[in-house]
Amino acid sequence: MTLTITPLSGVGAEITGVDLAGDLPEATFAAIRGAFADHGVIFFRGQNLTEDDHIAFARRWAPININRFFAAHPAHPEIALVTKEEAQKDNIGGGWHTDHSYDAIPAMGSILVARELPASGGNTLFSSMYAAYDALSDGFKAMLGSLSAVHSARHVFGASPDTAYNRTDAGGGRIGNADVAETLADVVHPVVITHPLSGRKALYVNPAFTLRFDGWTAEESMPLLQQLYAHCMNPAFVQEFVWRPGSIAFWDNRATWHFARNDYHGHRREMHRITLEGEPLSA
Repeated sequence: MTLTITPLSGVGAEITGVDLAGDLPEATFAAIRGAFADHGVIFFRGQNLTEDDHIAFARRWAPININRFFAAHPAHPEIALVTKEEAQKDNIGGGWHTDHSYDAIPAMGSILVARELPASGGNTLFSSMYAAYDALSDGFKAMLGSLSAVHSARHVFGASPDTAYNRTDAGGGRIGNADVAETLADVVHPVVITHPLSGRKALYVNPAFTLRFDGWTAEESMPLLQQLYAHCMNPAFVQEFVWRPGSIAFWDNRATWHFARNDYHGHRREMHRITLEGEPLSA
């Protein structure tokens, strides 16, 4: 097989000619790593990973982050179950967000493997925070570069969620551990970060977990945040990934948002997700 990296419109790249269950040569892994850094999300088709293969591939990238709020695979605690049952109304991740921005050191990203899919629906949208930043004027970039923002998990996962945030629409879908969420202190990150792998600038705010700008009130922050959110949802920055058996998406939380469509009511969907530890963020 010949490794091929095909950039997609909006964001991301599809990688073919590789078996992720195999022992990847260092040159092949380096090429995949470069595509991940450059494109923000990479997609694979026709893979046949066991749970052990999934874990082994993930560990080659970084230590695994054990999710605090989703159900764990009963035999593999490294794997979080992202499941919607036939009778459930809400899904997990049904709104634009980036995972773990509420952590002092946010997660690098997640490797999501399709295990059971509905006949149709359940696609995932991704948006490029590289492209969103690049499309801003120089003056706006300079202004945003002077700001930091406050991120929090409590209003989504905590015991008394803010009624303005549906747990699922805000990227929630909490299984439990509200007490853990209540212990998490709010954190502050730059609004514009320098990506630790690519060195490119990216916007780093999101509708689910960003509360306000540091030093501003929530009321003062909301008009500018809403302007940024609308900008980041521009279809020119977006790619919709259609899941098929054997599909894998590996996204970078520092460079993308994502949104899981909830359009398959009455059908079951099960995905296996491994999240990877990240690095401190800087402007």
